[in-house]
Amino acid sequence: MEIIADLQLHSRFSRACSKNITLNKLEEYARIKGLDLLSTADFQHPIWNKEIKKTLEEDENGVLWSKNKFPFIWGTEISLMYGDNGRRAVHLLVYAPDGDVADQIIDILGKKGRLDYDGRPIFGISCPEFVELMKEIDEKIEIIPSHCMTSFFGIFGSKSGFDSLKECFKDKVNKIYAIESGMSANPGMLWRLKENVNIVSFSDAHSYWPYRLGREATIFDLNELSYDNIINAIRTGNGLKKTIEVYPNYGKYHIDGHRMCDFFCDYKRSLELNKICPKCGKELTIGVEYRIEELAKEKEGYKPENAKDFIEIIPLQEVIAAVYDIKQLNGKKIWDVYNKLIKEFGNEFNILLNVSFDDLKKIVDERLANIVIKNRDGELRINPGADGVYGVVMLNKNEKIISQTRLNQF
Repeated sequence: MEIIADLQLHSRFSRACSKNITLNKLEEYARIKGLDLLSTADFQHPIWNKEIKKTLEEDENGVLWSKNKFPFIWGTEISLMYGDNGRRAVHLLVYAPDGDVADQIIDILGKKGRLDYDGRPIFGISCPEFVELMKEIDEKIEIIPSHCMTSFFGIFGSKSGFDSLKECFKDKVNKIYAIESGMSANPGMLWRLKENVNIVSFSDAHSYWPYRLGREATIFDLNELSYDNIINAIRTGNGLKKTIEVYPNYGKYHIDGHRMCDFFCDYKRSLELNKICPKCGKELTIGVEYRIEELAKEKEGYKPENAKDFIEIIPLQEVIAAVYDIKQLNGKKIWDVYNKLIKEFGNEFNILLNVSFDDLKKIVDERLANIVIKNRDGELRINPGADGVYGVVMLNKNEKIISQTRLNQF
């Protein structure tokens, strides 16, 4: 069976996240998006943990089910901040095989710091120490570096990251089987690092809206939905079919820049400027493109044997906003068009990936139908994002999405 999974998201108890997030809302919009599996998110937060246990029922395969039979697995994200030849800050995804193991993780982490103040708690633990703590509980616990190239909190990020998995995890590197691509990178870029691990992609959604939830996802091909099968696919690649990515230049840290001065540039220009903003003299925030060039062991275009395919698409509401030049993604006009398409074709991924141009134009105007197909075919032009500012989808010289620029928008 094919399963489209988003296994990195957050509860309303994480900072900079919608205060309206509930498990029921996540399920509702996951179905609309076309997702088949979610992470519980933030399972160590005491209030959210109670809601998980009250709302979902776990089966013998480590899968939790809602009353309407939508599946989740135990998952969370942890922030580690510590010193190791400089200041390090790394976000790690953590998955547990069942509720008993999740409770043991909570017990251990509760002895290391507070769990109630943020759904993405911070600990002064090194990555190797954290892996050891988790594996002492259960070898089935999975740990994946999230948004691995992001300038802040990415394991390879320019601000506080490492140059390799080995440098970060040291003698525990053999316990790391995958990295999560994040919005500003795609597998094609990450292959050049030659880390010899699998690549997954998830949304890191801070709300349940379908322009955030599932904006990146991983497609599995499994005989049966179980925690063990999901983790085996991540570890071995068997059953890991492909990833769904946004265009990487749409991400908030793709190129270099200084948003306070409204200055952005590619890595070649950054080299010429010695990574200094020409307007104010402060250091530029170095993005993923530059960092890939620093760390790459292969030239652009390299593809390893057995590499998994990936798809690049922009969420449907973003596309509708571009066509009709609407600023607010939650605007009535956008929802009217979006809901009309969902009613006809079932879910967003079906619309973005499968529905033909001829069928689309029966429901919406020809221009929107055309842009949906261009999105699918990788033909959208995007002004790259940098220093916390999303990229801007360009339709022509006179039209664009007016992109979100605040870091705390959902």
